[in-house]
Amino acid sequence: MRKFYEIATPAYICEEQRLESNLKTLDRVQRESGAKILLALKGYAMWSTFETVGQYLHGCTASGLHEAILAREEMGKEVHTYSPAFKECDIEEIARISDHIVFNSPQQLERYFSKAKAVNPAVSVSMRINPEYASSPVDLYNPCGLYSRLGTTAQQFNPSQLSKLDGLNFHALCEQNVDALEGVLDAFESKFGHCFSGLKYVNFGGGHHITRSDYDVERLIEVILDFRERHEGIDVYLEPGEAVGWQTGPLVSTVLDIVHNGMDIAILDVSAEAHMPDTLAMPYRAEVRDAAEAGKKPYTYRLGGNTCLAGDIMGDYSFDAPLKIGDQIVFEDQMHYTFVKNTTFNGVQLPALAIKRKSGIIDVVRRFGYADYQRRLS
Repeated sequence: MRKFYEIATPAYICEEQRLESNLKTLDRVQRESGAKILLALKGYAMWSTFETVGQYLHGCTASGLHEAILAREEMGKEVHTYSPAFKECDIEEIARISDHIVFNSPQQLERYFSKAKAVNPAVSVSMRINPEYASSPVDLYNPCGLYSRLGTTAQQFNPSQLSKLDGLNFHALCEQNVDALEGVLDAFESKFGHCFSGLKYVNFGGGHHITRSDYDVERLIEVILDFRERHEGIDVYLEPGEAVGWQTGPLVSTVLDIVHNGMDIAILDVSAEAHMPDTLAMPYRAEVRDAAEAGKKPYTYRLGGNTCLAGDIMGDYSFDAPLKIGDQIVFEDQMHYTFVKNTTFNGVQLPALAIKRKSGIIDVVRRFGYADYQRRLS
């Protein structure tokens, strides 16, 4: 029986050594460029690892109240909070626990600036702008696409509000290399460069695939240094999420049954819909340990989830030997944009969260059960 890990499945396993390797790469960018890097919680929010993350990064960027609370309570470093639209009932608490608050539109800035400053006079204020440079390879993840609600365009920008702003933010990338950043940066400076006087910082957003093996880290450092030289006195922030969790661990599942309907189908105790949502939304094909594309190896199976959704399919994979009930199937690189998006659709069990320590010991830091499902309902 194929067993890669001694752990009850389903389970995400963050490998401590790989996480630290990513953080060291990010820290190199900080040290050599002078930029400050934040963890974007929307991509990776395993707070049981924040003690390690906080040794390297400057803090977190949050997408609203709950992420801001998590950042403040579990990491305790800088908290930058952005939302496409803040709610009246949340703004005071957000301002209280945030070091930086980022508004999406001139209307939101006008509505909440005074309230935020009254609660926390020290809070820095910035605005997310839209450089209108479409670079993302997938429309679903393109914040600068046609009719985007994310960020303020040059036409919408109100120069009279500059006196209220400490910074400007842009976010236009998705799993891209530094050449994409250079294109966005050119558009940003062309449209908003006249607004830089008096700014304390510019945030280059996320989507930088800095920890991917083919990413040009040296060029990123040069780009940041060049920007800081052109705009003396302005700090630079980056806020990757995926780059922190990239290739830091798998989602481990077990074969529950094998059926045949035109082809062999293995039903697993994980779900693409509930536990690996980007495989359907992006879409992309997850890598499976010791497997290949259909037909490349002697035994081909369709891997499917244990829900009633007909399309809850991970894909067709081939193996060297026949699969058996009880075998583990290991989906590689599943620590980012997975458990932050999990659902309990069909009442399926949420995968456990575990850490593989440098010593090789696997610590299960959280298991989920019926109560987690029940509490989300009423």
